[in-house]
Amino acid sequence: MKTYCFAKDRIRESKTATIHPMDIGLIRGYGIFDFFRTAHYVPLFLQDYLNRFIRSAEKMHLPLPLDRAGLEDVILELVSKNELENGGIRMLLTGGISDNHFSPNTGSLFIFCEALDFPPMSKYETGVKLVSAEHVRAVADIKTTNYAFPVWHSANWKKEGAEDLIYHQNGFISESSRSNIFIIKDGKIATPDQNVLHGITRMRTLELAPETEIRPITFEELLNADEVFMTSTTKKILPVTKIDNYAIGEGKPGKKTLALLKDFLEMEKKVVGAMSENK
Repeated sequence: MKTYCFAKDRIRESKTATIHPMDIGLIRGYGIFDFFRTAHYVPLFLQDYLNRFIRSAEKMHLPLPLDRAGLEDVILELVSKNELENGGIRMLLTGGISDNHFSPNTGSLFIFCEALDFPPMSKYETGVKLVSAEHVRAVADIKTTNYAFPVWHSANWKKEGAEDLIYHQNGFISESSRSNIFIIKDGKIATPDQNVLHGITRMRTLELAPETEIRPITFEELLNADEVFMTSTTKKILPVTKIDNYAIGEGKPGKKTLALLKDFLEMEKKVVGAMSENK
């Protein structure tokens, strides 16, 4: 965590930020968050992340103490004060304190800056493994703070040398615990449409590949795909070459996946360049 954060309605030293122990964000796991990163001091796709955060707050019945402009001002000030050239920014809104210790109330807004942990280049060269798990996230279209299932499961997948989980239910896949999933078969790209968080990197990938089919995808289709990749803020576009004990395609990153990764990195450069010119 970096030196300065936003907490208790103002920017302060991160070490002074506190939360009430009876906040239902703690005792019930009820809250929302969002996470994005900076590149050369530019918060990438900021408006997209603000859109999702504000929408999540509304859907979870949590009032935000700042409007969009206020959030943006705080974020830009934190980037400056923390000299966050290439780092992560986490927005967190808790469920608040309620009389019955259950119903949502006016919560606490925190905005923290963090160091980033990108996958090593070797994972892009060889691809990663995912472990399948039968699970659907609660209110999947909202980025809640409830990660109990994958955190509990992480000890298992790490033993297997896996990067993360791949969720499925009733024969259909949805997402990974922190990423969206795409498959490629016979040159056609597809991504699940049910029980998924609409990721920002997923959205940008769809812009790069507008021909992508957004539809239900069976677990069998996943295993028989020529290529599989996952998308997220920190992973960008990361090849998946193994599911459980099944090799995907030729067992190495596919050409189409690597081409999309190259296109995404170019998109990122253009966004940074455009934002830098407008400063």
